[in-house]
Amino acid sequence: MIIKNYLLAFVLMLSIFTLSEEQLYSQLGNSNMVLHANKNDHPGTGGNLYSALWGYRAPNGREYAILGCATGTAFYDITDSTNIVEVGFIPGPTSNWREMKVFSNYAYVVSEASNSKIQIINLANLPASVTLVGTSNMSNHSSTHSISQDGPYLYLHGCNSSFGQGVTVVDLTNPTSPVKRGGWNTQYVHDSRVRNDTIYACNIYDPPGTITVINAANKDNLTTIASWVNNPNPFPHNAALTAGRTYIYTTDETSSPNGKLKVWNISDLSNVTFVTNWQPTGITTAIVHNVEIYGNYALVAHYTAGIRLINISNPVAPTEAAWYDTYPSNNNSTYNGCWGVYMFPSGKIIASDRQTGLYVVKPTIPLVGINDPVNNTPNRFELKQNYPNPFNPSTSIEFSLNKAAHVTLRVFDVLGRQVAVLADEYRQAGSYKVSYDAGRLSSGVYYYTLTADNGFSETKKMILSK
Repeated sequence: MIIKNYLLAFVLMLSIFTLSEEQLYSQLGNSNMVLHANKNDHPGTGGNLYSALWGYRAPNGREYAILGCATGTAFYDITDSTNIVEVGFIPGPTSNWREMKVFSNYAYVVSEASNSKIQIINLANLPASVTLVGTSNMSNHSSTHSISQDGPYLYLHGCNSSFGQGVTVVDLTNPTSPVKRGGWNTQYVHDSRVRNDTIYACNIYDPPGTITVINAANKDNLTTIASWVNNPNPFPHNAALTAGRTYIYTTDETSSPNGKLKVWNISDLSNVTFVTNWQPTGITTAIVHNVEIYGNYALVAHYTAGIRLINISNPVAPTEAAWYDTYPSNNNSTYNGCWGVYMFPSGKIIASDRQTGLYVVKPTIPLVGINDPVNNTPNRFELKQNYPNPFNPSTSIEFSLNKAAHVTLRVFDVLGRQVAVLADEYRQAGSYKVSYDAGRLSSGVYYYTLTADNGFSETKKMILSK
């Protein structure tokens, strides 16, 4: 009987120890998200894994996931949640890091592989196929760490040193012929967020670790506006802006201490103030990686903690609304698990996991305001006269949408030939301003046309006078 009691006590102690271990390496179960699909079609070898991803909403409303793989880029049609299928794959140089952005009907893919440059991929024939148009040919450009996009411009970061390891502007007014413009190379730039000709650059390796705000109104001459140290434990990797650019959310990709999501008030760039930091529910060990903001929500790729959706309707007090763990084995402070995230207007979320590829999930709770809230929604579709006009060589074009639509804004010469694409994407209701630099064109009369998928179309004349 005594031996039996000792055995029972030992089994009880063992079960308690096991429970403690499970609690240490687990989390609360997946919350308020349902999995539609996990696609692991291109697993890497030799340490090369999946990396970034991005989304593309076609003019006809179909939704596509673009996934960075070790040996190229995969494209998935995720429109039908019950039938998510790969519709194309474009090979590329083997790399442990591959990033992409979309402008018009083209995907632009970069990597850290030597001589990878920018792959330009035509998406116009989806879902039937994707086609490699070609590779950019900018002088001295070989590799790129990450890429951002705003209007008809790409922003390349951490390129090979002879090209520029800060941020370099690439002009896409002719989407298949990228042209290098100006650059900012005061510090190494790991990633940036660009809004209205302003760059918020993450200087991850700059002791003591700063966020730099850069004026990019003149694409040939970028200038510093302000900077601040991303304390405490600064190692700024990625950032996203709230509507109105009042707050910026930054991520510190550190393993010791574990990197956190931080919130900063940037309403006064001469006095940027720290507000708070955030970690996932019940987890203090995982490392934050990337953040995207969609109106009232911040969507976070949090490595071993997976996909995290945060309600930021009160930006100074973020609260977790839903999550899905793509890496359930543990929550260690490693660079495994969820790498990148993206949300579509439909509310579907795509995420890349380094080990297991693409995840397509959707929150099961109502999402209110997942795109930038608009305080004063315009009462009609409208294209305004550019200003200044005549201009040399830059001008601004404003337009308004009273409801969400896929819009295109194109520039034509007097013979009707297209000379620039300034917008070609799905946009929420609101008022917008697009900068246009016509420095490569000859003096003369030009026309710009705004069209929307609801049948709206309007054209205005402008004069370039050099």
